[in-house]
This record gives sequence, C-alpha cells and structure tokens, in this order.
Amino acid sequence: MIEVERTSKWFGDVVAVSDVSFAVGPGVTALLGPNGAGKSTVLRLLCGLTRPSQGAVRVLGQDPRRDPDLFRRLGLVPQQEALFEGIAALAFVTLAAELHGLAGARTAAARALAQVELDPDDRRPLAGYSKGMRQRVKVAQALVHEPELLVLDEPLDGLDPRQRLHLITLFRRLGEEGRCVLVSSHVLDEVERFGSRVLVMAQGRLAAEGDFHAIRELMDNRPHRLRLATDRPHQLGAALLASGTVVGVWVSGPGELVVDTLDGAAFRLAVAPAARAAEARLLELVPLDDDLESVFRYLVGAASRSPGAGR
Repeated sequence: MIEVERTSKWFGDVVAVSDVSFAVGPGVTALLGPNGAGKSTVLRLLCGLTRPSQGAVRVLGQDPRRDPDLFRRLGLVPQQEALFEGIAALAFVTLAAELHGLAGARTAAARALAQVELDPDDRRPLAGYSKGMRQRVKVAQALVHEPELLVLDEPLDGLDPRQRLHLITLFRRLGEEGRCVLVSSHVLDEVERFGSRVLVMAQGRLAAEGDFHAIRELMDNRPHRLRLATDRPHQLGAALLASGTVVGVWVSGPGELVVDTLDGAAFRLAVAPAARAAEARLLELVPLDDDLESVFRYLVGAASRSPGAGR
C-alpha cells in the first residue's frame, strides 16, 4: 500500500532523508526514531506535502503529488496543531467530512468523535480543550471518512495513559480490519504496545526494519556501556577483564570506572564476585546508553559497517 524507493529529501544543504527504501502493507507499522530522525519528513512525502528530491514514492498505487483523488483514501494526523480555535469539535470534524464530500457529514463526525472518546455534544470551542483532547480531535478528523490509509505523526503526544491505551487499541483494530496504519513515535514502549512491524529511522536513514521483537533483540545485543563508582577502579577493572564479561575498560575519573559489555546478564552476575576479588567497594552502577539516542546511534553505526545490517 506504500512504496518508497531510493528516496531522499534535502532542504538546501540539509539532508532530511537519505536514500530510504521500504514497502508497507495492511496492518499497523510503527515508524520509530528519536526527534530529528526524519520521521515527519517521510510522512510529509507520503502525503504529498513535499516532493522527493530524489527517488519515487507510491501510495495506494498513486503518486501523492500528482493524484489529488488519493486524499479521499488517506487520513492524516499531523504533528503540528492547526485547529480552528473558535469552533466546537463537532463543527471542526464535520467540516473535514464535508471537504471529503461525505453524505451525512454531521453523523459521520459524531461517530468519529465517539471513536476517540470525545463528546460530540460538547459546545466548548477547541481553544478550551486540553492538549490530549486536541490530539484526539485531530485523530477524529483523520478517521471521519474511513480512509484505507492512516498516517499518524506522534498521535499519542499529550495523552494520559488511559487514552494512550485506548488509541493504541483503536489503531490495532483498524489494522486488523485491513487498513494500512503508519504511526510515528520516539517512545519505545509505545511501539512495543502496537505489537507491529517497525521501521527505525536515525539521522535521516532507515537503520533497521522488521518485526519488533527481532529489532529489540538487535538492540539488546548492542554493546552496553556502564559507569561504576568504586574506591579501587584499577583493581576492579582488572578483575572484570579477567572475568571475560567486558570488552573494554577505562578509568574515567577518581573513583570511576567505565566498562563495555556484550552480555549484560553475564556482567551482572560477575560484577559482585569481581569486586570481592579486587577487595573493592562497589558504590554505584549506572547504565550510560539505555536511551533511544544511544540505541539509534548504534543501529546507524551497524548499518554503515555492514550493508543491510539490522534488516
């Protein structure tokens, strides 16, 4: 339903997307990456809001820059907010339905608002809505015409935990109905809940793609970096090297040791015996690379070292 082939997008000297290729079918696909990874640019390319500098984009078999009829089959939740502040949610979503040429636009709008657990009879203007409520209004206008393809840019931002769970369940149900749901996020736990195929973006490139669990396995097998606070860093470092559970050790400051390990479980079992053998006090153990930025830096490095790595 989506085909992106050797596609790049640059703005002057800034390369936002570099030589990206992927294909997406029915179901939920998550576009995962840290802020600035190029996710929003990819979604704008798919929706025809910008043209590729290089390569080809096909959506439902059409060119999104040349086939306006495509927009009736596509629903978009943009990351940016551009709501009509002075009108109620029902009027806003009804307007979206009318622009799509729906008969019974008001009824369709009420149904879409109910899908995201908003009251169609709420007469407050959108200016009085919370960020989470405004996000759900954006989702409702994307759903109102029952599109075959949904493109959702950070749709869970600003929602409380219960509403996040509700929308995740809704998106999964739409995918099970045979629609194509492409949803971007920079939050790993959100993507895990989708239980979906994942495209990982980093620094404008496609760093990995496939089943979420396979990518998590790749992430879990990356070198882990940890900082240890100890009164005998040199002796503890030597003991850890002797244990065979670390691949790199250096003293980074007074009473501070940094280690790299390929096997986190084995390291956790070895660190206490190594401290005893070195007669060292182990005061603190802090992971240094458990954030998403570190994960994606690793994935990009792996991809550059080996063509197709992470695929």
